[in-house]
Amino acid sequence: MKKKILIVDDDPDIIFSIRKILENMAGDEYNIISAENGTKCLELLQNNENPDIILLDIMMPEINGWVVYDMVKNNPLWKDIPIVFLTARKDELATGAGERLGDDYITKPFESEELVKRIDNVLKKHEI
Repeated sequence: MKKKILIVDDDPDIIFSIRKILENMAGDEYNIISAENGTKCLELLQNNENPDIILLDIMMPEINGWVVYDMVKNNPLWKDIPIVFLTARKDELATGAGERLGDDYITKPFESEELVKRIDNVLKKHEI
């Protein structure tokens, strides 16, 4: 069964790149959906588009990734969805919080192989 991945990033080039990386490296193993901001992410979740994993940018307009994270984890229907922070922020505060809160923390730019490996590791860890 295909794993559903939700990419949340305000940069359409990042969404496009991740989609292409996953399609090229994993074939049709994943069903990829995307949201260009936190509001759209929450709308998708409210419409029962529950993914197996969320790749979440931190620095976004409207609702940043930290707020989206809190809203997802405080909702009983979504709290078990693994979240991987995907961000250009490399400062100690963001890195520390991202590593403690999220299931993983990947900094941009990233290597294609590393991205796929880390997504697969998180998905395997959360399999029932």
